[in-house]
Amino acid sequence: GEFQTFQHYFKRINLRSPSPTCEMAPVARGKKAKKTVTKYTLDCTHPAEDSILDPADFVTYLNSRVKVAGKTNNLGGNIMITKEKHCVNLSVDIPLSKRYLKYLTKKYLKKQNLRDWLRVVAHTKNGFELRYFQVDNEEAEE
Repeated sequence: GEFQTFQHYFKRINLRSPSPTCEMAPVARGKKAKKTVTKYTLDCTHPAEDSILDPADFVTYLNSRVKVAGKTNNLGGNIMITKEKHCVNLSVDIPLSKRYLKYLTKKYLKKQNLRDWLRVVAHTKNGFELRYFQVDNEEAEE
């Protein structure tokens, strides 16, 4: 008897809920029509100049690993990953968190066994930079 009342209660909630979402749907559609493109940059200058890291390989890694709607290899036209000199650029017109890019970058560094030498630092609002850890050699020599 108690279980049925819960089911009945949830049915009533479900019957009521469509009205607010119906009002909100056109707003969401309007946003999609605009398609705001977010550009992320991953600056690999330092390791690439020392030929420790290959940006082209990093691009192929990102292409195979970035998930869209929970699936890899599902980039479509939503995400463009390009290499420009020593930078990797991402143009994204769907929500993609910067934190996720940092996570993938760190995962790539770990795969290449570079996590002990490189760190991922945000240098702009939409950009990361791969920097070396600062090692204090002066103190060790004394």
